[in-house]
Amino acid sequence: MLPAKKEHPKEKDKLHPRNKHRERYDFKQLISSCADLKPFVALNKYGDESIDFFNPQAVKALNKALLIHFYGIQYWDIPDGYLCPPIPGRADYIHHIADVLGKLNGGKIPKGPTIKVLDIGVGANCIYPIIGTKEYGWSFVGSEIDSIAADSANSIINKNEGLSEVIDIRLQKNTKEIFNGIININEYFDLTLCNPPFHASLAEAKSGTLRKLKNLKQKKVSTPVLNFGGQTTELWCDGGESQFVSNMIQESEKFTHQCLWFSTLISKESNLKHVYFELRKVKATEVKTIEMGQGNKISRIVAWTFLTKQEQKDWNKRK
Repeated sequence: MLPAKKEHPKEKDKLHPRNKHRERYDFKQLISSCADLKPFVALNKYGDESIDFFNPQAVKALNKALLIHFYGIQYWDIPDGYLCPPIPGRADYIHHIADVLGKLNGGKIPKGPTIKVLDIGVGANCIYPIIGTKEYGWSFVGSEIDSIAADSANSIINKNEGLSEVIDIRLQKNTKEIFNGIININEYFDLTLCNPPFHASLAEAKSGTLRKLKNLKQKKVSTPVLNFGGQTTELWCDGGESQFVSNMIQESEKFTHQCLWFSTLISKESNLKHVYFELRKVKATEVKTIEMGQGNKISRIVAWTFLTKQEQKDWNKRK
């Protein structure tokens, strides 16, 4: 006998109104777009079609299907062990940060390749540039310190028609720098994005992966699935999220007039106080904090600029 049927809301109303993933996954449609997903779809204990989110290959197949079905991608793959991000949450970042640009444009989101975006740590998956180019036609530079991840992102770009014209992957040779060595002289960006490394050590990263798996399985898990959560550089760095973002803020001061808005995800609410402290130190003229929700998880975007209101308007007029 099946457990009592769970009542699911018709829409995931915590997601941005323009997010294409507010409705529950229609697996029949997704399978029709990507047959690779079919072997992983089965009825769960409530009698609903779903996948085993504990299985990295199933999650990868779901991501591939979502990108094909909703964004018209022909090819997408990542090497084993690299981060397989949740597409709805990544799309939310793009839509919320688009609204920041829209406020400078009378509420209308600026579209087209003249809007240039820098994605710090683009990853093997190249998700933010894909969604940003497909939703708004923006052009992207993606930076990466991992050559395998950079090669994977380039493979995705080269195997999808039209992406190579609007997405450029650059390898960061100095792992201690973020914008230096990536932003060229006389190069200007309307936005920068970043999903910073979350953990402060490898041990902490493994512990976090175990917690995630325990929540998915609803039972104790003693061994992390190595290809579930991402590579070292994707998951942790010395000092964790707080230190990485602090470094980014300090370095952003050198590019005050080359970027309209800088931004980053902040997963840990407890890090906000330190982030705001660093932003006051560099004298950011405006700071925005945007909350995002997916399921029970709350994260937020912190965005900042060094330009005055008039300078922001002048920047927008030049576009």
